[in-house]
Amino acid sequence: MNNKVDCNLKNYIEKNIFPEYSKNELAHNVDHIKYVIDRSFKFASSLPKINYNIVYTVAAYHDIGHHINPKKHEIISAKIASEDENLKRFFFDKDVKIIKEAIEDHRASLNNRPRSIYGKIVSTADRNINVEDCLRRSYFYLKNHKPKLEDSKIFEEAYEHIKAKFGSRGYAKFYFEDVEYENFLKDIRKLLANKDLFISIQKSYINGLKGSDFKLKF
Repeated sequence: MNNKVDCNLKNYIEKNIFPEYSKNELAHNVDHIKYVIDRSFKFASSLPKINYNIVYTVAAYHDIGHHINPKKHEIISAKIASEDENLKRFFFDKDVKIIKEAIEDHRASLNNRPRSIYGKIVSTADRNINVEDCLRRSYFYLKNHKPKLEDSKIFEEAYEHIKAKFGSRGYAKFYFEDVEYENFLKDIRKLLANKDLFISIQKSYINGLKGSDFKLKF
């Protein structure tokens, strides 16, 4: 769907926004952003009268402020996008407001539903659909933000975090029919039923990466 995005907007974001993601840890790097963009286009394609420039921009900016404060990154990222004067070359003020609100609304742990279809798109697109990638991302996130924590403690915290997010009563929401995500939920919940197995598998993934040039893909 990239051909439905203004080429000048796309060039601006690729040259000026994507490099900013080098400041984030691996779980929220530019590869993750490209993954969310691709999935956002997937959901957008099922909808009539959707603005692909808005879809692309929301996905491209949604984690840009993560390195500043991960606990408030949706607010910071939305502020960065809404104050980017360059975006005014491509959007009316009402569109910038939609972009800002959609970024604010994307976080899985928020209680409120997204205020627009664009918030629902990026929120759904931002979810994991692969168990291995989920376990790796949770490790890298905790390792970056709690560098003094021993791996054994990281594995424990990762288990509790993923259980809270994707368990049977988890807070992660999705707003579109998505077979890949539903299959992921079945697999991750099956793994969460056995904490020792969960930790063993996550440990094996991480140990297999040490000493390699691995870069997280999602």
